[in-house]
Amino acid sequence: MKLSPREAEGYFAKPDAGRTGLLIYGGDAMRVALKRQQVIAALLGPNGEEEMRLTRMAGGDLRKDPAQLVDAIKAVGFFPGPRVTFVEDCPELSSPAVLAALEDWEPGDAQIVVTAGQLKATSKLRKGFEAHPNAYAVGIYDDPPSRAEIERMLAQAGIRDVPPEPMSVLANLARELGPGDFTQTLEKLALYKLNDAAPLNLEDITDCAPRSTEAGLDDLLNVVAEGKMDAVGPLLRRLQAQGTNATGLCIAATRHFRTLYACASDPGGPGQGINRLRPPVYGPRRDRILGQAQTWGARRLETALTVLTDTDLALRSAGQSAPQMPLVERAMIRLAMLSRSR
Repeated sequence: MKLSPREAEGYFAKPDAGRTGLLIYGGDAMRVALKRQQVIAALLGPNGEEEMRLTRMAGGDLRKDPAQLVDAIKAVGFFPGPRVTFVEDCPELSSPAVLAALEDWEPGDAQIVVTAGQLKATSKLRKGFEAHPNAYAVGIYDDPPSRAEIERMLAQAGIRDVPPEPMSVLANLARELGPGDFTQTLEKLALYKLNDAAPLNLEDITDCAPRSTEAGLDDLLNVVAEGKMDAVGPLLRRLQAQGTNATGLCIAATRHFRTLYACASDPGGPGQGINRLRPPVYGPRRDRILGQAQTWGARRLETALTVLTDTDLALRSAGQSAPQMPLVERAMIRLAMLSRSR
């Protein structure tokens, strides 16, 4: 049987131990692995692997020895409780062995959990699980986790008191990060909040969120917008060493100053303009953007955008011979000087 994404979320949390098997497939190996970990942990409990109720095998090995899967699901363990035979990264060529095990399965046998990459609708492995009356097939897509899924992950990490604003920030973070990085961030938050009964706040998230190239880019844009000329050069060198190119810097700066202009040019003032931003901004970043928009004003921001447009055109010009990074550095210093003028 085929499970929809909404049905799958509930099933992963509370799987049926009496099912024959479960196929989890998708193009993102990390997302598939996280779901597989969740469902196996829910089936076996915290001590399942220690009690040897979990058998692992590589999907590619089934081509040489197809009988090993049937032997594994029939084997009787020493410890009582549900058992799982996990087939990892199963290729299409191993599907006959898996489908044969599905047919041989009887109540009391170990449940078969199979993971695979992206499978076409014509895949024999996928069609076998979807057509089986007592097995499930679930496709995992590159969608960010839903709010309910984030709440489950927070509860699993031991974080339960999360006000609406930090929850919105976590939802935005889940869209920006990969599934593995987001899971690690929640684990870091759990350790950070250990023995701390206070509700989760924005500062906690800021302290635990990964420090990436984007964070360094934000640092540069903020010092430019706040007129800190002495910090422009060192930050540019750091970003250049990380592999950031001149065109990317110019695009990011244009995006930042357009955000400021959208706030400053709002008929109701920057305070109303920042409320109209999509996606919304929260916490310290919101206060910083609002302060920058109020300091610059719409007229000077128009001038700043003209400087950035001219720089972008120069960078993309076919006849451009000057070094690109110095062009961007000169534009950033001009903007920093402009922010201090009245």
